[in-house]
This record gives sequence, C-alpha cells and structure tokens, in this order.
Amino acid sequence: MISIKRYFYIVSRGLWLLLKPLSIGVRILMVREDQVLLVKHVYQDEWFLPGGLVEQGESLEDAARRETSEEVGAELHDIALFGVYSHFEFRKIDHVIVFLSRDFSLNGKSDDEIEQSAFFSLHNLPEEMAPGSKTQVESYLSNALPQYEVI
Repeated sequence: MISIKRYFYIVSRGLWLLLKPLSIGVRILMVREDQVLLVKHVYQDEWFLPGGLVEQGESLEDAARRETSEEVGAELHDIALFGVYSHFEFRKIDHVIVFLSRDFSLNGKSDDEIEQSAFFSLHNLPEEMAPGSKTQVESYLSNALPQYEVI
C-alpha cells in the first residue's frame, strides 16, 4: 500500500516537472571517522546525503545548515564547497551544490520527512543508495577537488 506522503511526493514531482522544471538544491557530505551520514526519506526507498531545496532569498550555505538541522538535528561547525552537480532528465533540470563538513554535532532530532538516518562506512555504502549521492561519495573518496559534473 502506498503511503500518503509517498503519494504526495509522486504527484508533486509530476506537477513540479510541469510548473517548475529548474531546481537548485544542496547536499552535505557529513564525514566522521571514515563514515558518512545518510538519510532515508519516508517517501523514497533510497539513501541520500542530507539536503534539500534552496528557499527563495536563502544563501547556499544557509540552506545547507538549515537542511541538516531539520533532517538530522545537526549543527555544522565547518563547511566547505565540495562540488556542483547538474542532472538533466526529460524536461527537469536539477543543480545540486554539495558541501563537505567534517566537524559537526548531532542532537538526535529529525523532522517527520526522515524515516531513518545512519552512518555508513565510506567503503561499504548501502546498495539502496541514490545514484547522485553515491557519485558524490565516490568523488570524495577519490580526493576530488571542488568540481562541476553532469550526472
């Protein structure tokens, strides 16, 4: 049975495609002791780096800090640009700015959008990981400098 949140997500993606085909989002590589923090949303089956859409009037860094606070109860003490990724699918264009933080604290709180969050070894990622997030972790492992990549 499809949950109401998953149904809303599917319908809103369709509407978004028609009404707002361009999005700018942020993701945050939160790395500690050779592990990365990933989240699973209630409306998707894959694991992602924490993040979300940039709100109107919000800086990219502020969006990254807000999204990690909302999704995993994090306070980012350091933050650096890691890369910019673009994804083109049918008529939808996504630009995702990825930040890196190795110094952060977690308060254990999350919003109702997050089903689960967990640390995973950088060398043993979950099979059900979103392709974009997996690419970004692999770029981190290859010691890539801040970069631009179409995925």
